[in-house]
Amino acid sequence: MICVSRFLRMNQGGLALHIRRCLSSQTDGEGRIARILKEKFPLASSLKVVDISGGCGAMYEVHIESNEFKGKRVIQQHQLVNQALKDEIAGMHGLRIFTDVPQP
Repeated sequence: MICVSRFLRMNQGGLALHIRRCLSSQTDGEGRIARILKEKFPLASSLKVVDISGGCGAMYEVHIESNEFKGKRVIQQHQLVNQALKDEIAGMHGLRIFTDVPQP
């Protein structure tokens, strides 16, 4: 399967359009992190994990919405995510975390 960005470069003469994702679904790292977060936050109503390093697994962005965050400040929510991913974070360059509580 060919990546969209490589296809565009090959066929558009170096078009400055950067599409990081291939036509496949998740990378292995995205899937692994999503599984860990689903296990740690079973009440999550929304979860999205994106490898923002271009697929090499060095940096991820996590968006998670869960009732487990209710009544907690943002820093406390992020600490919960960091704790859940502590083993994974050891091998990362960076992690962006976005948390929220579902609206009724």
